[in-house]
Amino acid sequence: MRAAVVLFPGLNADAEMIRTLELAVGSGHVSTVWHGETALPAGTDLVAIPGGFSYGDYLRCGAIAKVGPIMRAVADHAKKGGYVLGVCNGFQILTECGLLPGALTRNAHLRFECRDVHVKVEASGPFSPAAGAVLRLPIAHGEGRYQASPEVLARLRAEGRIALVYCARDGAVTDLANPNGSVDNIAGIYGGPQKNVLGLMPHPERMSEDCQGGRDGLSLFTSVVARAA
Repeated sequence: MRAAVVLFPGLNADAEMIRTLELAVGSGHVSTVWHGETALPAGTDLVAIPGGFSYGDYLRCGAIAKVGPIMRAVADHAKKGGYVLGVCNGFQILTECGLLPGALTRNAHLRFECRDVHVKVEASGPFSPAAGAVLRLPIAHGEGRYQASPEVLARLRAEGRIALVYCARDGAVTDLANPNGSVDNIAGIYGGPQKNVLGLMPHPERMSEDCQGGRDGLSLFTSVVARAA
């Protein structure tokens, strides 16, 4: 598998994303692509959009990045069944450009959240470890409250596209474990023809090595690598 990390001005999680992808796919198989380019590197299987604050989060988070020239190539890649991963600001960008439904809005309590949380794997898919697995992952966001219309939520449920939900350490799904007020405790969703697009607010790339406190996040990357093999 070959991966490409999209870089926008203001993103700050690109180094961790590149490092984690190298752990999953091997050194020399990860490249970067600047937002002003119009094509992905030849042979790209997985496109990753890291977290941060693209363009300072002016207008809305991801609202400027969505019109970057590279995003047309990312959309074409997704429509052909190629894998796309958006983390935190990357998730926001994917909703803004229409690759994922719904929107990420201000946290319900209007505070920036930066801590570890637990999420439960709700749906099977290319990036999913075993269904029901509980992962400890860091969050760092002020606009992570996922919202969608009742019709969109019903479709996500019916199609098994709610990938991750916030939960307690023991896996119990409860509003008390929800750090931002997301509807239905949603932490991540799938999109695309074969659930090939994943957006999530927690940072799996920041929990991928023992020196970071654990490897729960790495499992999302190794899962998609195994699926693509």
